[in-house]
Amino acid sequence: MRNSSHHSDDKQPQDSPDSRFNQTLRSVQGLLKGRSIPGKVLLTRRSDPFDDSTWQDRSPKYERSLSENDSGPSDRMDKSVEDEINGTEKPTTHESANKLKSSTSSIEITSKDVQKPTVGSRATDSARIMKFTTVLSASTVILERLRELAWSGVPPYMRPNVWRLLLGYAPPNSDRREGVLKRKRLEYLDCVAQYYDIPDSERSDEEISMLRQIAVDCPRTVPDVLFFQQTQVQKSLERVLYTWAIRHPASGYVQGINDLVTPFLVVFLSEYLEGGVENWSISDLSSEQISNLEADCYWCLTKLLDGMQDHYTFAQPGIQRLVFKLKELVRRIDEPVSRHMEEQGLEFLQFAFRWFNCLLIREIPFHLVTRLWDTYLAEGDALPDFLIYIFASFLLTWSEKLQKLDFQEMVMFIQHLPTNNWTHLELEMVLSRAYMWHSMFNNSPSHLVG
Repeated sequence: MRNSSHHSDDKQPQDSPDSRFNQTLRSVQGLLKGRSIPGKVLLTRRSDPFDDSTWQDRSPKYERSLSENDSGPSDRMDKSVEDEINGTEKPTTHESANKLKSSTSSIEITSKDVQKPTVGSRATDSARIMKFTTVLSASTVILERLRELAWSGVPPYMRPNVWRLLLGYAPPNSDRREGVLKRKRLEYLDCVAQYYDIPDSERSDEEISMLRQIAVDCPRTVPDVLFFQQTQVQKSLERVLYTWAIRHPASGYVQGINDLVTPFLVVFLSEYLEGGVENWSISDLSSEQISNLEADCYWCLTKLLDGMQDHYTFAQPGIQRLVFKLKELVRRIDEPVSRHMEEQGLEFLQFAFRWFNCLLIREIPFHLVTRLWDTYLAEGDALPDFLIYIFASFLLTWSEKLQKLDFQEMVMFIQHLPTNNWTHLELEMVLSRAYMWHSMFNNSPSHLVG
């Protein structure tokens, strides 16, 4: 694994904010292979309040440079679209906006302020399926409309095609689609032959080390889902990760990227295998099908990470910025819990770094991940900014609980968040609050700066 620590850190006073920050960052990066928050070195109580100015210096303003066509649907949801969508699909905010207090430092918004999702899966109701069918059957798919529909969930059997389109891997023009996919899949095969299917004697020491780290991490990926323990699944994951890392030397392989392949793997496998993932065996696929599956995972991972390039480069500055902005957003939405966490000495970096690094995959039941990723991919280039709102909503699900816990209790609670029994209902509540807060703060003159 890459060592992201910087030698100059050693020159700083041991008890300085910078020293504590870098020690925390190194600990988090070094222990991401676990499914819980790193332990003794990282999780120690701060003896004094953390200086926000230090974070400010590390967190230059995150600029969103988006064209009208690329921006997320939450920025331009017009009335006609809102009227078409039922339940909590892109919830309206005019009533919730009235709840915004004059003081931007304390906003009391709880789940009761958000319209409750209807019971059942909206992604599979007949009206929504008809809308998806209409959009997807056009000779040229209107991506803006597809994003608006996908934000609130995609019918499972449509996900492979929808995700390829949303990520820009498959072209909107139906006449070109088959040819483009065939060419990209062959290109992936060439890359595997060139970079993976070679003896170690032709690799550098760094490449050998990276391949070994990937081979160690693959069995640790989603360990509570038996499907990912299949040897052939792990080999496919290894090929995709190593090929991606070799072709992206600015970051190389970073622990956590292995998690990001898993939603793609499951969604694209669903084109070939029926039933639930617990009954799947990748050995039922032909070598050509496995190759196509890996290619689709590779290219979609590439497209996803192209929009988050500095999340996985040296010192992962993109994630550092987002952690800072998450802390600021939580302070503005729920000042009491923010103050309590500060008083107890719990730093956001200690838990939120992994959230951003693995996009929450390790924090919720795996069967909900693809639904969450429908929203991620629908946000497009706006995703990094919107993650802040999703993660704030996720954390503040337990606002009242957190305020009653001391430092050690909070650590234990966040290590084992009670999401095992979550259904789509709880996830929809998180997304509804995130959308509402995003709309409120983006329409506010005091919108977050970082």
